[in-house]
Amino acid sequence: MKIILNGEPHDIEPDVTVSQLIEQLGLAGKRLAVEVDREIIPRTDYAETRLGEGARLEIVHAIGGG
Repeated sequence: MKIILNGEPHDIEPDVTVSQLIEQLGLAGKRLAVEVDREIIPRTDYAETRLGEGARLEIVHAIGGG
């Protein structure tokens, strides 16, 4: 199945959740903001939010500093 991830085409398995995708990308445990089809997804909904064909995702990794 094809999605657009941070502006680039990306192939994933069908019926993947946001949580599973984050794990597959090696981003589990990091501070992230995730947007799916222009909607911010709360962290508590990652495991229930399934991605469909052509979904557009933006995943932003928060970097702390001072």
